[in-house]
Amino acid sequence: MATAAKLQRIALALGAIAALVAVLLLALSARPPELLRVGANYAAKIVCSNVYLAGRDPDEVLRDDVQAPGVALLRLMRVSVDPARGLVRSGLFGFIGDGLAAVRPDRGCVAVPDGNLAGISGLDPMHPPGLAAPQPAVPEPPSAEAASDWPDGETVRTDPVLDRLIADDALSGPSTRAVIVVHDGRIVAEHYGSGFDAHMPQLGWSMTKSVMAGLVGTLLEDGRLGLTTSGLWPAGDTRAAIKIRDLLAMSSGLEWNEGYGAVSDVTRMLFLERDMAAFAREHPLAHPVGSFWNYSSGSAVILSRLVQDTAGGSPASPARARLFDPLGMRSAVIEADARGTLVGSSFMYATPRDWARYGQFLLQQGVWHGQALLPPGYVALMATPVAASRGQYGQGLVWLWGSDAETPGQNPDAAFGIPPDTFWMEGHDGQFIAIIASRELVIVRLGLTPSRLHYRPQTLVKAVLAALP
Repeated sequence: MATAAKLQRIALALGAIAALVAVLLLALSARPPELLRVGANYAAKIVCSNVYLAGRDPDEVLRDDVQAPGVALLRLMRVSVDPARGLVRSGLFGFIGDGLAAVRPDRGCVAVPDGNLAGISGLDPMHPPGLAAPQPAVPEPPSAEAASDWPDGETVRTDPVLDRLIADDALSGPSTRAVIVVHDGRIVAEHYGSGFDAHMPQLGWSMTKSVMAGLVGTLLEDGRLGLTTSGLWPAGDTRAAIKIRDLLAMSSGLEWNEGYGAVSDVTRMLFLERDMAAFAREHPLAHPVGSFWNYSSGSAVILSRLVQDTAGGSPASPARARLFDPLGMRSAVIEADARGTLVGSSFMYATPRDWARYGQFLLQQGVWHGQALLPPGYVALMATPVAASRGQYGQGLVWLWGSDAETPGQNPDAAFGIPPDTFWMEGHDGQFIAIIASRELVIVRLGLTPSRLHYRPQTLVKAVLAALP
């Protein structure tokens, strides 16, 4: 009898716990905390973009891109794809967090943080795109143009010795997806991780910022903008003194938290806001304009909105007409937010060879086939140090040092013998393009390598430099 009573008490306790858990889950579902909403929208957005832009399998993307980096919250996310409507939904256990992303023809995917598909730029919820079930990307048969040598086409002739060198995981880093070496204007080495190839667009994260700097430069070349252009806020506003050059140099003085560990300004902007530029512009001044360096994705999105308002046309048209088409970057897409503003801080997808084209364009000082697309000296200005950054950041959304969390405040490149004229496009999870004009060298590396693994890109760059004549 005692044993039966004890078992009954245990059963009652377990029942009470189960009921409590059910109530808690229902409460979380009804009003999910912002952190859960960020995670759910992040999962939906990443899966959507990789399915519809790169042709990858959604379960693979969830496993390898969302969950593999090891964030406990994201390991519990589940996604579902609705190919008939071009939607991806995500949530904790599949139903908590209300994550939603939608694909738009020619514009990539957009997070829909409030779940309301109405009013999203480029999306007609009454007439969804009706996309077929996602399929792996299949390269088109090569045209005569594509058969020509890179960068004008897609034909490459690599050095087998260099190919083996960059395929070494000890150099290229954990979870490498692509490495390309461009020397003297041609691809001399190329390596792809399992499941990836030359035809698959990949996310560059913050390397997108350096592309946005290029778009600003095209409008400077046209005379439609100036580095000292101000008036981006109403007269009398303390922020009205902010100039374009301050935004390019991450020295606007605007308050901004770029932390990725919780709900911060950057995670809120990217995954909870429909109008990202408006959100970034609302921030107050925390420092006198031009006096303080603070890395800010918000500044890049403000510039994105300015570029679009100045250039006009559809969201994609300035990038397509002024950079991507002239450079032959046919795969490149900068995704836009719900309002239609290009997310010029974070959301550009392109094939590794197209990323390499942009790196080569900067190495050539903004000249392509003899045509100057950027003002004379603009790329040099981009790579000129911002004094307040202690030398690590340039005045045009590029880094002057390769990433290395172990030596804050010190240039880690010097210990590797990397030339002092090197500058870098860098993105989250180990994306980088190193540009070294003195060696006529561009190195592209794409992958998914969380910062906690302490990957040092200089190791790869040093090995390539030593192997080249």
